[in-house]
Amino acid sequence: MSESKYEFLADDPNFKVKPIMFSLIIGAFFAILNETLLNIALTTLMGVFDIPAPVVQWMVTGFMLVMGILIPISALLLQTFTTRQMFIGTMTVFTIGTTISALAPNFGVLLAGRLLQAVGTGLLIPIIFNTFLLIFPPERRGGVMGMVGLVIMFAPAIGPTLSGIIVENLGWRYLFISVIPFALFSIAFGWKYLRNVGEVTKPKVDILSIALSTIGFGGIVLGFSLAGEGESSFLDPGVLTLIIAGVLSLIAFTIRQLRLDEPLLDVRVFKFPMYSIAVVLFIILMIAMFSSEIILPMFMQGPLELTPETAGLILLPGALLNGLLSPVMGKLFDKFGPRVMIIPAAGILTTTMFTLSQASAETPIWQIIVSYMCIMLSISAIMMPAQTNGLNELPKKLYPHGTAIMNTLQPVAGAVGVAVFISLLTNRQQTYLSQASNPESASAMSQATVAGVEFVYFVAFGITAIGFLVSLFIKRATPVKEEGQEVSDSVQTQS
Repeated sequence: MSESKYEFLADDPNFKVKPIMFSLIIGAFFAILNETLLNIALTTLMGVFDIPAPVVQWMVTGFMLVMGILIPISALLLQTFTTRQMFIGTMTVFTIGTTISALAPNFGVLLAGRLLQAVGTGLLIPIIFNTFLLIFPPERRGGVMGMVGLVIMFAPAIGPTLSGIIVENLGWRYLFISVIPFALFSIAFGWKYLRNVGEVTKPKVDILSIALSTIGFGGIVLGFSLAGEGESSFLDPGVLTLIIAGVLSLIAFTIRQLRLDEPLLDVRVFKFPMYSIAVVLFIILMIAMFSSEIILPMFMQGPLELTPETAGLILLPGALLNGLLSPVMGKLFDKFGPRVMIIPAAGILTTTMFTLSQASAETPIWQIIVSYMCIMLSISAIMMPAQTNGLNELPKKLYPHGTAIMNTLQPVAGAVGVAVFISLLTNRQQTYLSQASNPESASAMSQATVAGVEFVYFVAFGITAIGFLVSLFIKRATPVKEEGQEVSDSVQTQS
């Protein structure tokens, strides 16, 4: 990239920002859309390929596993290849995987294509975050990151709805066929308009770090995913081995990164307090999301006796509200800073979790709709503002590492959240039924589910209450601009 007198490329009147944004966002939309596009079709695939639920679940588990393994090395790749090379390469891999899935003659080939899709999706999000951090100055990042939030939240929200329509009217293969033209357009548009940003430093590759990262993040994602599928539990030797191996590998990985001059994933980003707060809030938000996206449908289709289609429609307004408000929240963050938005939103989220912990079989539908809308509204007011504020505090050389850590947490938190909440729900159900006079009755089964849902949301209430306390310490971050190699321990913030 040629030298510029401007610190940020968006300030250069000769630099065309909009084509770059369009290239990245359209590619991200269809890549992220595929995360949830298959959820409704899993039952259909079981019938088509004559496979049981634990096998078809690998379409979801495998996707999260690949993302959990690849995202941590995205910082290395972002410093090894140009922006243009990374984007076109990842979108090409994604398109090849989509094409293979569309033409798959058997489940094995379909799964292989799905895993290639995960490669493209997992690397694309860090590319977008890192590119926008380099292009836009801190005072303009809120609105831009809000647009990214719109893609990240809106695409998965409409995925199940689109999936149901496509599978019912066209067949499951069109879940992939319909994406291919847009992916090809994204590649062509990026080829023509995308410019390189940032600096290619080609850091030294540390094989041991890659191995420890793969075992660490992969073991945790796979272990918790298996525990959350219902076929296994946390006490199964295989699951325990994976989780323990993952945790020990991550400890070794962290120690090694602190000793390397060119770490694979620089954990020194946690020296910056606003970044650390953003990470804590992000994890808590993931827990809140998964407790609702997994548990609420089970509650609605169980004690409330609603159909899957009705349950999906009840959740849709909240999901759409979250996506549509993300750009608005970004602009409000630019204008008012993080405290005005994040603290009230964290309070609303905590209150809503407590309200849901009091749910019963007589809970009216409107209360579920309003509660879910409050959850998703709170998440839109916290997630992107907190992430943007945290990343704003980092010096430029740590942008790839900060974005990589943030994005690694998504599949990890997803796998852990699903497994833990399903386990809490199941254990509470079993405890209730063991004390019931007639555990086989429909009434006892319904009440057992209600008891499980109440317990899950009470735990979620406690976790989000911690998040509210953490949010009280957030301040507007001041970017660190040192040019040296060492990360300054003196981090300034302004309220």
